[in-house]
Amino acid sequence: MIVWNEAQTITETLELSQEVHQDLQRLLPNQILETMKSWIPGLTRLGYRLLMAALILAIGFHIARTVQKMLSKSFERMEMEISLKKFLLSMVYVLVCSLSIFVAADKLGISSASIIALLGSAGLALSLSLQNMLGNFAGGVIILLIKPFKVGDYIVCGQEEGTVSAIGLVYTTLNTVDNRQVILPNGNLSNTNLTNVTAQEKRRLQIKVGIGYHSDIKKAKEILLGLFENHPLITKDEDLIVFVDELGENAIIIGARGWVDTENYWNVKWELTEELKLAFDREGIVIPYKQVEVTMRK
Repeated sequence: MIVWNEAQTITETLELSQEVHQDLQRLLPNQILETMKSWIPGLTRLGYRLLMAALILAIGFHIARTVQKMLSKSFERMEMEISLKKFLLSMVYVLVCSLSIFVAADKLGISSASIIALLGSAGLALSLSLQNMLGNFAGGVIILLIKPFKVGDYIVCGQEEGTVSAIGLVYTTLNTVDNRQVILPNGNLSNTNLTNVTAQEKRRLQIKVGIGYHSDIKKAKEILLGLFENHPLITKDEDLIVFVDELGENAIIIGARGWVDTENYWNVKWELTEELKLAFDREGIVIPYKQVEVTMRK
C-alpha cells in the first residue's frame, strides 16, 4: 500500500512538472515579444538622435572646411604671414567643429554645460602648467599681427642681434653675422625694447673720432667732410654734417653724419673708418690713445 502511494505521488509530480514546462513554453515567446515591443519606442528615439547627431557633425565639419578655404584665399590676398595664417585657420576650424560637437551632444541628451565645465577645468590646469609657453605663444601672435619685424630684417634685442630667419608662434630665430643661430622666445621679444635696423631703406651713418688738442680742428673737419662727400655710396641728396661733439679729457671728439642705403651701411662705415685713419696720418692729425708711463728708479 505504501509503495503504491509513493508511485502515485511520483506520477503526479511528473505530470505537474510537464504542465509547468508546457506553460513556460507557451509564455516565454510571448514575454520576449512583449519585452522587445516595449523597447521599440526607446530604440527609435535613440536611433533618431544618433542620426541627427551624425548629420549635425557632418554638416558642421563640412562648413568648417568651407570657411577655412574661404579664409585661406582672403589671407593670401592680404599677404599674411604663413605662421599666423595657419594658426588662424586652425582656430576657426576648431571653433566651428567644437560648436558642431556641442549641438550634436545636446541632441543626444548630453548637457553642454557639463562639457564646458570639464573643458574649462582641463584648460585651467593646462594653462597653469604651461604658463611660460602660453606667454611665448601670445607674444608670437602679437608679433605676427603687429609685424614689428619680418623675415630678412636685422634686429637688435638686448645683447642679441642678427637677421631674422624664421618667425614662429613660440620662438623667433636669428642668424648672427658670425653664422650663429639664436633662438629668442617671443614672450621676451614682445615685452622688451628692440631695434629694427632694416625697417627703413636708408640709415644714418655717423662716425666719431678723437683728435689731439694740438691738432688742427678745421683741417680734421675738412678731411672728414671730404671723405663723406667723395664716397660713392653716401647719399648726395641728404645734408652732410660735420661737428665738434665734445671736448674730452684727453681728446677733442669730432664727427660727421650722412645717409646710406641700409644694405650698404656696414661696408661704408668700415671703409670710411680706414680711410679716415690713413688721411689723418698723412696730414699729421694725431689720434690720442691711452698710455702708461713707467719710471724706473735705481
